[in-house]
Amino acid sequence: MDGKMLARLGAVVFIAIAVTVTAIDMARKDEPSAPPPAPAFQSPADPLRGTLRRCQQLGEAAANDADCLAAWAQSRDRFLGRDRSGAR
Repeated sequence: MDGKMLARLGAVVFIAIAVTVTAIDMARKDEPSAPPPAPAFQSPADPLRGTLRRCQQLGEAAANDADCLAAWAQSRDRFLGRDRSGAR
């Protein structure tokens, strides 16, 4: 065997080993892992969130919807930390 033949054989062996290692690594990653633990505390559903989702689905029509305008105002006040109980 001459040098070129040994180099080609070495390259083929190297590629075969690399492909085998990659296949084994991919097979290990496909094994199902334990599901993440559920949160210990789940806050009760926020009705404002549902209203905002509905308004989001309405698109441009939500700009003329009184419920959406009220929900946006409540969300904005909540974000800014305003207390609406004594205002207006």
